[in-house]
Amino acid sequence: MNAPLVKLSNISKCFNGNTVLSGVDLHLEPGKILTLIGPNGAGKTTLVKIVLGLVEPDEGHVTLHPELRIGYMPQKLHIDPTLPVTLQRFLKLAEPDPRLCLAAAKEVGIEHLIDLPLQSLSGGEMQRALLARAILRKPNFLVLDEPVQGVDVVGQEALYRLIGQLRDRLHCGVLMVSHDLHLVMSATDEVICLNQHICCHGHPDQVSNNPAFLELFGSKTAPYTHNHDHHHDLHGEVIDGVSTNSHSKECRHD
Repeated sequence: MNAPLVKLSNISKCFNGNTVLSGVDLHLEPGKILTLIGPNGAGKTTLVKIVLGLVEPDEGHVTLHPELRIGYMPQKLHIDPTLPVTLQRFLKLAEPDPRLCLAAAKEVGIEHLIDLPLQSLSGGEMQRALLARAILRKPNFLVLDEPVQGVDVVGQEALYRLIGQLRDRLHCGVLMVSHDLHLVMSATDEVICLNQHICCHGHPDQVSNNPAFLELFGSKTAPYTHNHDHHHDLHGEVIDGVSTNSHSKECRHD
């Protein structure tokens, strides 16, 4: 599959006379992670809804690949604390086969939680449950809305690494929405900075030095070198050791 999974051409959208998106062009490619960043009110959520087909643009065209299969991970999920829903039952809403549900839970590292109620899961565990449900749909395109929301920094690194691994295994395209201007830069192939229109886009290093990006985020994105000699799992435990020379990366703080 070489054609774009989703192609947006000159997309514009207004609500109550207010322009939310203007002249947005976007190609979402197989096997690539594209991250959408921007300030609150920039139109990120509206753009995702247009990609998902939940909102129609006022102007422009949306072209979907005929074999497109979307796995969607929402920003958060509100569960009534009185509702007795286990992780397995939640996953079975996407796939009735319990063996496949368990396999998906294992792939995201939460198979030991399969019989626990969703309400007992931590923030990081819940995000992984949402990710497991998304991949059960056998997607070739993942849409992840703030996938690390409510997760600490160590857990964020682990989740971003997992998303990269899933992209490699599924060879799927990934559209991520994020406010994490520091960690996300090392976890994506391309960045689009949105503020009603596309201010800048390209490789993370290019975008982080673009005047439009710096005007929006300023000195909050000042870079520093962050050397890793290990990785952490979901619970913060060290899981391996790697050379700091080969895994130096540039991070940015909010």
